Amino acid sequence: MADKSWGLPSTTPPARRASGGAEGLLTRIDARAAAREAAAVEREQQREARRTELAALAEKDPHAAAASRQRGSGRKDVVREQRDTTGYSVVVDEDRIRLLARRGASLAALAATFGLTGDAIEGILNDAA
Repeated sequence: MADKSWGLPSTTPPARRASGGAEGLLTRIDARAAAREAAAVEREQQREARRTELAALAEKDPHAAAASRQRGSGRKDVVREQRDTTGYSVVVDEDRIRLLARRGASLAALAATFGLTGDAIEGILNDAA
């Protein structure tokens, strides 16, 4: 079913439609293109201002910057902290080393994990036999 307005004649006189149609159309197209370009420039300036603001905030307070950063999903109020583990001590449990070796851990991995040399790990594994 067609809309009733399709069959109704235009209220603008034919002479006015013919003379101003092409020029008006080009003017409107140019005006819209200029408006889109101006809006794009304005959006990019706003983005750059936000980036600058976030960079300044990140230098001043990294946790606040991370908390305010836009994320796609997940919790937005929790900032993960990198825990300093340099002061932690590793307990060298020989039974644990043997168990991990039986499960397939390499000598290099065991040595790096427990802070021992490869020879020390081999010695622990040979003592079990």
